Amino acid sequence: MRVIIIEDEKFAFEKLALMLSKLDDTIDIIGHAKSIKDAVILIEESENIDLAFFDIQLADGLSFSIFDKVEVGFPIIFTTAFDHHAIRAFKHNSIDYLLKPIRITDLSQAINKYKKLWKPSSESVASLIDEIKQLKPKLFKERFTVKVGEHIKMIKTEDISCFYSFEKGTFIQTRENRNYLIDFSLDDLYELLKTTKFYRVNRKYIVNIDYIEDMISYSNSRLKLILNPATDDDIIVSRERVKGFKEWLEK
Repeated sequence: MRVIIIEDEKFAFEKLALMLSKLDDTIDIIGHAKSIKDAVILIEESENIDLAFFDIQLADGLSFSIFDKVEVGFPIIFTTAFDHHAIRAFKHNSIDYLLKPIRITDLSQAINKYKKLWKPSSESVASLIDEIKQLKPKLFKERFTVKVGEHIKMIKTEDISCFYSFEKGTFIQTRENRNYLIDFSLDDLYELLKTTKFYRVNRKYIVNIDYIEDMISYSNSRLKLILNPATDDDIIVSRERVKGFKEWLEK
């Protein structure tokens, strides 16, 4: 089994490599990269990769961006210290998702899952990827934690009227018309939210259908949304998203 590991922490790499050697002596670690840039080079130069371990948060960004730079035709087991990337991970050839510190029992189960899914070489990798995609879990974020002074407060997702970006930060607005800074990008957030409830109407806003009070025809075939509680900015459904927004409303 030819394996590559994308991990920027030396200790984490050495620990994972040691556990793999204990679990299966047929595993051959053929490459190791510490950054997105090096990972792309490694994948381009390596042949017959059977399996990869990707740490999600690397020093130069999220490893998901690797898929935008190079063709990845092999299954992946993601590793990370945080669990809010799970949905996104399962969109990228993922067999499993391991939280750090990795337990050898969880690693063993992930390797066994890989072996169970792996098809004979006469079948294409695409067949395996199709099976993996069927494993995508229906997980949605039910609450967010925010910092209020020296305190940590929990906000239920159902109590959030909208998410919005402002001055390079991402904020939530609650049903009580309170606003809090959160540590997510809108791109990451949208994949964690239940799509029957939330819709990204433009680059700045994700709205909750339960808090839409009115919709008004706007210039250039756009729509203006009025939320309750109201927002400081006008919320305009961008022209290219109006059709999808109307279809979403009717689902």
